[in-house]
Amino acid sequence: MPIHVDLQLATDATELPDENDFQRWAEHALAVDVDQNQNDIELSIRIVDNEESQSLNLAYRGKDKPTNVLSFPAEHPEGWPEELLNELPLGDIIISAPIVAAEAVAQNKDAQAHWAHMVVHGCLHLLGFDHIKDTEAEVMESLEIKILDTLGFQNPYESA
Repeated sequence: MPIHVDLQLATDATELPDENDFQRWAEHALAVDVDQNQNDIELSIRIVDNEESQSLNLAYRGKDKPTNVLSFPAEHPEGWPEELLNELPLGDIIISAPIVAAEAVAQNKDAQAHWAHMVVHGCLHLLGFDHIKDTEAEVMESLEIKILDTLGFQNPYESA
């Protein structure tokens, strides 16, 4: 099934991965748990500055600070016919370019690898994975490691 990534650049950051990278990372992440009967999959990845990240984090999570990645799964409109459930976009991922850049430096990680991790992490949230409980975190982190490995990146949870 085709995956369509709508990449939105709402930042002045200049050292960003290219559109093909975002597409490839999302495809690998979504291959983990996508219904094979699913029609075309659409999602948006919006790259923002800290101000927008902080505003969204406050509005939706009650946290008055920017964060690296936020995921907003699409919700089915009330009364949406069952046969059209696969016609909805998967959702939106918001990534703060300044935070990802700063984290890569602070954690001594390759910038591309960290960007890939944020996309994979966001996509898994859109698929319903979470890391609130330890058992959920273990499952999600294990999937992230596996997906990133297929993309040629090291375990993001090991020290560089």
